[in-house]
Amino acid sequence: MAGIRIPRHHGRPRTRPAHLLGDKGYSVAAIRAGLRRRGIRVTIPERKDQQKNRLNRGRHGGRPPGFDRERYRQRNTIERAINKLKQFRAVATRYDKRAFMYLATIDIATIKIWLHDLTKIN
Repeated sequence: MAGIRIPRHHGRPRTRPAHLLGDKGYSVAAIRAGLRRRGIRVTIPERKDQQKNRLNRGRHGGRPPGFDRERYRQRNTIERAINKLKQFRAVATRYDKRAFMYLATIDIATIKIWLHDLTKIN
């Protein structure tokens, strides 16, 4: 996350995301509270056991956390892109020792995927 820099028209670049999409594994109160404290909106589905515990507490269980189903479906696009990258052994195993070489490997894999997808269209 330290390498993220989103330029703005004026002022210093943004370094934290505006919104985070996560799976049920990240549905923990501490994670939600930390992101809320930093002003990062979140779309994480609530686990079944958390729903049950919240409902068992009745009125004291609080409201369910907000969940945008359409935005959560966008995760599928990212997951498929990462899975395509992991088809390349050097990316999946992180064979390269240096970060710049690993990033170059990801760039080459991305270009190969892009060229392969272009040939499918035509």
